[in-house]
Amino acid sequence: MPRYRYYCENCKVEQMIFHTMKEKITACPLCKLPNQIKKMLTTPNIVVGGENPELAVGELTKEYIETNRDILKQQQQEAKKENYEPS
Repeated sequence: MPRYRYYCENCKVEQMIFHTMKEKITACPLCKLPNQIKKMLTTPNIVVGGENPELAVGELTKEYIETNRDILKQQQQEAKKENYEPS
């Protein structure tokens, strides 16, 4: 979930608020007054590669699949045992 910087003109406080891109924040979470909070312009924080930023996204996906291969096989076997026919 993205984080955004806001400034409340009533509280005079700058704060970070996490919310979805579609969500609109119109009231300050601290003072609860509507139309007092303004979104500040910020530089996007793009994280590439998690722990190892030198890995490309495709390599990260492959690494994740390899790490979880046994778990995925077990879940696949359990799913085959289930009866998914309508009653």
